[in-house]
Amino acid sequence: MSGGRGEPSPYADRVLDVVERIPPGKVMSYGDIAEYLGEGGPRQVGRVMSDWGGGVPWWRVVHADGTPARGLEDRFLARWREEGTPARGARVDMRSARWDGRAS
Repeated sequence: MSGGRGEPSPYADRVLDVVERIPPGKVMSYGDIAEYLGEGGPRQVGRVMSDWGGGVPWWRVVHADGTPARGLEDRFLARWREEGTPARGARVDMRSARWDGRAS
């Protein structure tokens, strides 16, 4: 996760706020976050995470099929193990780990 370029946009701030609220052991997909916000799409969320996601729990944001961002698989798996995130091999079990954005 890189440090970003300049200051995050208001949209980026909203994405990062959602990511900060994902509870330990839970995940949201890039598309889940866009849908929750009602704006942007998976690629826009991915761009925000690439540019500014280093300061939030980035390992809680995955592809819709439960796979981690390419090139960071080992780092994701280590964090998932630490938090007890339900996984099946190298992907999150989306059925039990997906967070819907509501307070628990």
